[in-house]
Amino acid sequence: MDLEKFRNDVHVMTEKLSKNLTENDAPKLTLVRDHLIEMYKKNLVKINHSILELICASNLISRGYSVDAEKDVSDILVCDIFAKKGDGNTIVEIETGFTPPQHAMDTIDYFSARIMSKIARYSQHCSKFSLATPVVGILPISKIFLLPPNARKKEDVQKIKNLCDRYYKNPPIEYDDILNAHLHSIYLINIDKGFAKELDPQGYVDLTNSLLERSEVQY
Repeated sequence: MDLEKFRNDVHVMTEKLSKNLTENDAPKLTLVRDHLIEMYKKNLVKINHSILELICASNLISRGYSVDAEKDVSDILVCDIFAKKGDGNTIVEIETGFTPPQHAMDTIDYFSARIMSKIARYSQHCSKFSLATPVVGILPISKIFLLPPNARKKEDVQKIKNLCDRYYKNPPIEYDDILNAHLHSIYLINIDKGFAKELDPQGYVDLTNSLLERSEVQY
């Protein structure tokens, strides 16, 4: 653990992001930064993930949201970003694409299951749920989450549950959680330039499918 390096990096990023915030909003981002420093002292966060959280937090703060990072939303779930505005709330989960060594031989299935499980688990705790990822990565978004619950086929929901059950058993992902899960948007994060662009799920899927086709890569 290198607290000095962590503190310096988050201070530099916060200063960079604050240039695009109003005088009243900049202190709100500072509070997020200070909370992440305290979390780092407890060995609960990493620097790369914290930088991404700061960028997402800055985006939401600039749009009038109050923002918390690393917030408990249930007995077993801690979300990356929890934001409130008026009567609504938003959860943003940041996904870097890391997979543990034990899944070196089934990386795509594991990663897909993780994305699906996050949508199913977290979206029931907010009015809007979003995923975020650096621009260097591609999230495997199942097309079932582009449909409203009443348009989702039972066999498609069960197929997702079967995949999630391979990796999540304690507790398992419930069928109804997948059926009723909702995905509001995906944030693409440019770390170097310090900003996040929000896309609707259909737009993101169209964009990534086009990139995959050009690369002759298929999920």
